Amino acid sequence: MTSLLAVPITPESSDPDEVNRALDDAGTARSLGADLVEWRLDSLFHGAGDDAGEAAALRLIAESPLPCIATIRSPQEGGHYDGDDDARIALYERLGTADTPPRYIDVEWSTLSRSANLAQKVRLVVEHDSQHRDVATSLICSAHDFAGRPADLLRRLEAMRAEPAAKIIKIAFAARTIRDNLEFFDLLAARDRPTIALGMGEAGLLSRVLAPKFGAFLTFAALNPQSTSAPGQPTVEEMLNRYRFRAINRATKVLGVLGWPVSHSLSPDLHNAGFDAIGFDAVDLPMPIAPEWEAFKATVGELIAHEPLDFIGASVTIPHKGHLVRFARENHWDIDEATARIGAANTLAQGPDGAWMVRNTDALAIAQCLTEAQGRQSLAGESVAILGAGGAARAAAVACADLGAEVRIVNRTIDKAEAMIAELSLPQGIHVHLSTEEDLRSAPPGVVINCTPVGMSTGPAPNDAPLADATLDALSVNTLVFDTVYAPIQTPLIRSAEARSLRTITGDSMFIRQAQVQFGMWAGQPAPAGLFERVLTERLAGSIG
Repeated sequence: MTSLLAVPITPESSDPDEVNRALDDAGTARSLGADLVEWRLDSLFHGAGDDAGEAAALRLIAESPLPCIATIRSPQEGGHYDGDDDARIALYERLGTADTPPRYIDVEWSTLSRSANLAQKVRLVVEHDSQHRDVATSLICSAHDFAGRPADLLRRLEAMRAEPAAKIIKIAFAARTIRDNLEFFDLLAARDRPTIALGMGEAGLLSRVLAPKFGAFLTFAALNPQSTSAPGQPTVEEMLNRYRFRAINRATKVLGVLGWPVSHSLSPDLHNAGFDAIGFDAVDLPMPIAPEWEAFKATVGELIAHEPLDFIGASVTIPHKGHLVRFARENHWDIDEATARIGAANTLAQGPDGAWMVRNTDALAIAQCLTEAQGRQSLAGESVAILGAGGAARAAAVACADLGAEVRIVNRTIDKAEAMIAELSLPQGIHVHLSTEEDLRSAPPGVVINCTPVGMSTGPAPNDAPLADATLDALSVNTLVFDTVYAPIQTPLIRSAEARSLRTITGDSMFIRQAQVQFGMWAGQPAPAGLFERVLTERLAGSIG
C-alpha cells in the first residue's frame, strides 16, 4: 500500500475571505503533490448556534480540491474547539449527510468512549459492516498525547480496534527520543487495519518520513513552516524533495545524521540528492540524540538491532564523534588506523558482509583543503592554530601533524584541551601544544582553523567570530584562515579575515569533501561530479532568502 500525504489546513475563522484563502491553500497543496487535505475546523466552528461556522465548514468540504478529512479537534488532544461535544458531533453528522461529504472524519477515541450516545451518532454517518445507509465517509479513530508516550498505549490501542466503525486507527504522541519511532514501526507491523502512527516533535520525524516503508495509511506535511498542525511536522516540499517520500518503499535503506542539535545539518540534502541521482534506494534523515554517552549507546544499539529499519550507516556530528569510536571499540568494529589515532569519527557504515566500520572523513577533507590552498603536500615548518577541542579539532590536529606542522590548540576549557592533546596519537617528533589567544598575537601562526561552532547560523553565537579583532589584526597578511563552519559560508570569521586581506578556506570545501567520501562508503559509488556543490549552494541560498 502506498502511504498518502495529507496537508492540514486550519482556517482561523468563518469569514468568507479566510475561507477563500483556505481553499487557495488547498489548491496549492494539490499542485505541490499532496493526496489529501485535512480541514482543521476547530478554530472555525464554535459550537451550537454558530451557523456561519457550520456554513463555512460545509463549503470547505464541498469545494475541497482534494479528498479530505474533516477534523474538529478537542482541546484535550491539541485542538482549539471551544464548544460542547453534542454540537461537534452534530456538525460531523451534518457533514456526513451532505451532498458532498468528506472522505474521512477524525474523531478522538476519548470522545467516542465517553458517551455511547455520541458514538452511536457518529456510527450513523460513517461506513462500517453494520451500516445500512448509503454513506461515503470513513471514520478515523484517533488518540493524541502531546506530553509523551501514554502509559496505557497498548490498552488504548486495543480499545480503539474494538470500535466497530473505526476503519482507520491513528496513534500520535510526542516522541521523547528517536527510539520511540521504533515502537511506531512495530505498531504498524502489527496493524489489523489501515493505521497511522506518528511521533510528534523533532524526534518523531522518522515516523513521518518512513511511513511508506512501514505501510502507514498516511502521514501529514505542512504547506509551509508556519502552518503546522503538530510539533515537528515537515513541509510538503521537504517530504517530497528533501526526503524523496514517493521513492520510499519497504526495501529502502535508512541512514542518519546523529548529533545534538542536528536539525541544521545539510547532510540529508546532499546525500538524498546523490541517492536519487544514482538510483540508490536509501534515505538520509536527521536523528537527534541527547549529548550523553548513554543516550548515544542506547540509540545506536537499537537502530542497528531493529532489522526492519534497514539501518546501514550514519554521519556523526557534535557531540558524538568521540562516542562513536568508543562504541566501535566496545563492539569490536573495524576502526582504521587514522581514526584510532584521532579518537573520534564522523562516519558509520555497514560493509557488504554486514560488518560495521567507523571512519573519520573530516581529517582527509581537512588535509586536502590545506594542501590545495598551500600548493604543496607538506606543512613542515608551518605553525597551525586550531580553535576548539572537539571531534573536528581532533581530526584537524592529526591531519596537520601528519603533514608535518607544529600544532597549537586554543580552547576556552583548558582541561578539555589538555585531555585531547594527551589522547592524540601523533607521528614521532611531532608535538601538539596548548596555546592561548594572547600567544597567537605574540607569535602569529601561519594557519588558523576554527573547529568550534562559533559563527554557525544555528549555533550558540551566530554573529560572533572565535577570535578577537586584536588577534586577527596581529596575523600576517600571508596567514591562511580556515573555518570548518559551512552555514553560512561567509561566517563572521571569514568576513573578518577577508576584510584584512587574509587568505581563507570556507567550510563548504571541507563539508563537501568529507561528504563525498561518506557517500562512496554507503552507496558503493561516487555521487555525480558537481552535484553536492550545486545542492549546497541552492540550499544555503534558500535558507538565506
